[in-house]
Amino acid sequence: MGGFTQKIWGLALFAMIILLAACNSDGGASGETNGSGEEKIKVLTTIAQIGEPLSEIGGDRVEVESLMGPSVDPHLYNPTQSDIAKVDEAEVIFYNGLNLEVNMVKVFDSIGDSKPVLAIGDSLSEDALLHDEDGAIDPHIWFDLDLWEATLDAAVEELKAYSPEDADYFEENKTQYFAELEELKQEAEKLADIPESGRVLVTAHDAFGYFGRMHDMEVIGLQGLSTEDEIGISDINDTIATIKEYQVPAIFVESSINSSSIEAVIEGAKSEGVDVELGGELFSDAMGSPGSEEGTYIGMYRHNMNTIYDALTGGAE
Repeated sequence: MGGFTQKIWGLALFAMIILLAACNSDGGASGETNGSGEEKIKVLTTIAQIGEPLSEIGGDRVEVESLMGPSVDPHLYNPTQSDIAKVDEAEVIFYNGLNLEVNMVKVFDSIGDSKPVLAIGDSLSEDALLHDEDGAIDPHIWFDLDLWEATLDAAVEELKAYSPEDADYFEENKTQYFAELEELKQEAEKLADIPESGRVLVTAHDAFGYFGRMHDMEVIGLQGLSTEDEIGISDINDTIATIKEYQVPAIFVESSINSSSIEAVIEGAKSEGVDVELGGELFSDAMGSPGSEEGTYIGMYRHNMNTIYDALTGGAE
C-alpha cells in the first residue's frame, strides 16, 4: 500500500472514530461482569506494558485490552478498522505518549473530549526524561522501574477517579504489585556484577536508554529512538568500532525489530577479526505472548535482565 493511500485510509479511519465517539459519547456497555454481577470497567491500552500491570491491579473490576500485541512495533502502528470499535467501546483509555504511538495521537486527542484518556508518560517531570542528540524525548520509559511505577500510579489514580467505589480495592492491589516491582529491583542488582569494561549493551534500536541509566550501562542502538530512523553503513561501522574498543562479547536482537542489522554487525565484526556473538533476543517495544512469562511486564523485564547478564558475563555458557 502506497504512502498516499495509507494516509487517505488513516484519515478515513480517524473520521469514523470521531463519528462513533460523537454518537456514543458515554462509551459502549461492558460485556463482562465480575463475581458480584457488576459490569467490569472496559479499559483500553496501546501497549501491553501498560495493559498487563493494570489487569493485575484492576483485578476483577476491569476488563483490559491492549491494541498492540507481541512483535508489534508501536512506532509504526496505524489504527485498523477493528480498532474503531475498541476505542469507541472503551470507558477509559491509557497510552504511553511521549511520541511513541505517533500515528494515534490525533485519535486520542479527539476521543479525550468524551471519555478519560491519559498519556501516562505526561505524568513525569521533564528532568526525569532522556533525550537524544537532536532533543527528541526517549519514550521507552518502561525500562526504568522507578519511572514505570510512577506512571502506573498515575493510571491507577485515573481509575480511582472514574470508579471511586473501587478506589480502596485498586489501592490494595497496587500496593501488592509495587511490592513485586521492588523485588524485581533487588534482583536487578546483579547487573552490577557485569565487569565495568563489558557494561556495553548493543541492540537493534535505541530502546534501552532508561535501562542503561538505571543499571549503569552504556547503550548503543543501531537505529535511533524510533524504528522509522534509517540505518546507514556509518552506523554499522561505528558500532563495530565500539565493539572492538570495549571487546563486547555479545550483542542483541529485539523481538519487534528485524534482525538483519544486528546480523550485519556480527558479520562485519568477524571480517575485522572480532568475534562477537548473538547474546539472545530482548523484548523492547513489545512483550511476549499472552500467557507466557515474558507476556507479563515483570516477566519481560526479568527475561531481558537475565539474558543481558548471562551474555555479558559468560553465564550462558
